[in-house]
Formats: sequence, C-alpha cells, structure tokens
Amino acid sequence: MKLPIPNPFHNQVHRPRDKALGVAELIAIALGGMVGGGIFTILGISVAMVGVYTPLVIAVGGVIATFAAYSYVKLGVYYRDEGATYSFFCRTFPRSQFAASLIGWWVIFGYISTLALYAYTFASYAISGFAFADSDWVRKAVACGIILVFALINVWSVRGMGKIEDLMVYSKLVILAIISFVLINNSTTTLPVLWQASEGGAEQASLLSMMMLAALTFVAYEGFQLVINAVNEMERPERNIPLAIYSAMGLATLIYVVIALGAILAIPFDDIIQNQEYALAAGAGKVLGHWGTELVIVGALLATSSAISGTVFGASRQMAVIARDGYFPALLAHRNNRIPTFAILAMAFLAMALVVSGGLVVILEFASFTFLLVSILMAWANFRLRDKTASSTSVTLISLAVLVMGLVLIIVYEASHQPEQLYFIFGLYLLLTLGAWFYAARKQRQTGATR
Repeated sequence: MKLPIPNPFHNQVHRPRDKALGVAELIAIALGGMVGGGIFTILGISVAMVGVYTPLVIAVGGVIATFAAYSYVKLGVYYRDEGATYSFFCRTFPRSQFAASLIGWWVIFGYISTLALYAYTFASYAISGFAFADSDWVRKAVACGIILVFALINVWSVRGMGKIEDLMVYSKLVILAIISFVLINNSTTTLPVLWQASEGGAEQASLLSMMMLAALTFVAYEGFQLVINAVNEMERPERNIPLAIYSAMGLATLIYVVIALGAILAIPFDDIIQNQEYALAAGAGKVLGHWGTELVIVGALLATSSAISGTVFGASRQMAVIARDGYFPALLAHRNNRIPTFAILAMAFLAMALVVSGGLVVILEFASFTFLLVSILMAWANFRLRDKTASSTSVTLISLAVLVMGLVLIIVYEASHQPEQLYFIFGLYLLLTLGAWFYAARKQRQTGATR
C-alpha cells in the first residue's frame, strides 16, 4: 500500500510579509527570465526554416510552454517549495535516489545551457558592428568573458541586485516595444505578399517543419519557473503563482510574435538568414539606419545581460541545495556570507566550456531538449498527484502528450538534418547520467554505512 505524500503547507495560513512580492513584481521576475535574448536567438533560425510562418511558429511554441507551465503551477501551489523542479520531483518520488540525482543534474545543466545561449547571443550582438563580427572564436571569447563578469559580480555582492534586475527588465521591455513599433511602421511588404511569395518553398513550411521549430523554440519561454523560487516572499501563492506565470507567458508570447512580425515585414529574409546570430541588428541597420542598429544592439545586450545575471543568481543556489543533498560535490554547497561562491564559479566555467564546444544552434537545441525533458517529468509528477493538486486529468494528459511530441520532433529533426549534433547532445546526456549515477550510488553507500 502506497502512503500518500503529505503536504505540510496544506492547512497553513499564509501571513503577508512587510516586503511581500505582489503580482506585478512576480510577472517582472518571470518576464526577466523568459525575455532574455530568446527572440534575438531564434529569429534568424526560424526565418531560415519556415519563412513567413515564423510568428505563427513562435506562438505555437508559446502554447507548448503554457502546457508545460500548467504542471509547474499546480505543483508550485501544492508544495510551495522554493526548490521548484528539483524539490517537486524529490518529494513526489522520495524513494529513488538515482532519480533525484538525475533530475538535479538535468535541471542544473539545462540552466547552464541557457546561460551559454544568452552569452553567445550577447557576444553576437556585441561584436556585430565590427569587422570581426563573423569570427566564431572572437564571439566565443566575448561570450566567455561576459559569463565570467556576471559570475564575479554575483560572487562579490548581491546587494542591490533586485533593483538592478527590475530596472533592466522594464528597460528591455520598453526597448523591445519601441523596436517592434518602428519595424512594423517601416514595413516594406504585407503578409499576403509574403505568403504568395513563399508558395514556391512549400516544402520548407510544411506542418512537420513548423512543429519541429516550435519545439526548438521552447527554450525562449524557459524562465517562468523563477516565480516559484520566490514562493516564500509572496502573498497568497495559490492565487499569485498561476496569475503571474500565465500572465507572463501571454505577455512573452505577444512580445515575441510582434517582434517577429515586424522583422519579417521590414527586413528582407535573405538579410535575416545571412546574419542569423545577430539578425535583428543587421536587418534594422539597413531598414532604419545606424540608430536602428544601435537600438537593437542595446536591447539585445540588456536582455541577455539581465538573463545571464538572473540565471547565475538563481541556478547557483539551486546547485548548492542539490550539492547539500549529496548529488554534487560537497564543495559546491559551501557559502560565504550566504553566497554559494563555488557553485557560481562552477556554473560559469561549465557554461564557458559549452560555449567553446558548441555553436548557437546546438546550444539552442540542447537547452530546448533539456527543458522539454524536465517539463515532461513535471507533468508526470503532476499526473501522479492530480487529485491532490486539483489538476484536470485531461489537461495533464494533453500536456504530457504535447511535451513528449515536442521532444520526439527535436530528435526527428536532428536525426534527419544534423545527426552529428544529435550525437553531441546524447553524448552530453550520457555524461550527465554517469555523473548522476556516481553521486547517487555514493550517497546510497554513505546512507547504508550510517545505519
């Protein structure tokens, strides 16, 4: 007979705190995590694959991410645990140390891959105006440098980081809104004309290719989980967690779709495809002149900077928790003045290693693959607890099916287009699985020895 998993917070009366986070702040946290360079990264890749259908595909990616968010919301309200993904899984499946270790490794390396993705995008835009803009090694050097800068800032001090992050988040949203308005206002064509022109390349805009791309763009919506990390600082989690996450998801999707629409209407496809790593800056320069390029670059640098800083801050603390539980080296759990110094530095160096070893596309694919996989596990956990989390069985099963389909589509796309990148991704997962198994086995031995 299985014992029900108790929820210690079920009958808790939540008392507002003097400095509790409201819905507006929680939405800002989620948008800060999501709108972190994703649109700058995926635009060129999307146009190259599906052309005029890019805004539609990005919207479908938002729908997939919303299905993923459903289980996070339900588990977040039920457990009210700031450990989020890792803690949810451990508390739902408490008897498997290997599973706990594996989910910890996958989650942390998913964040490391997004950190590498944001840094790579930052570097692409930072050097876009120079003669060496196409130099892959210069781009990787700048990406490693910006990771190191924010790692050192996080090690040095966290005082005032919250206010700085708020300023960066709202500033980048304003800049993105301006970019969208200016691009649409300077459009040189219309959607019917683009659709008619794309008829000759129908094979490129097949339903299968659009669904594959929607799955690949999933990483652009990663970050809504950060709301759950703030559960101890918010009022009425049962109301504010779903309200903040779903509101932020809708706003992020709207922002991405409008920017993509403005880009394809104002910038020739060839320019977007030729300069995939910094497509918006290159295209805006030709359409709007020098000031347009600079505006886009500032927006991209601001967006990626805030995402790098937030990812280093939040994920390093989750890494320290996992290390404290024995699934990472114990050194990573050490804190100086509550700052997980070694976890921050470890994340930084691993992200730099990923930047050096992979390109933009493979990092994007690994990140999307990882968060789809983790979201599938969260949907499965929610299905197991659907009666306790008051979840709809049909919605949970649909979410699970959609996420599994997205994962399969990425595998199919890689196998048919770039099998060598699939080998790279599976190779990374093999290393992660071996690492998780080693630490789970070691903890099992230590637990047995102390009994």
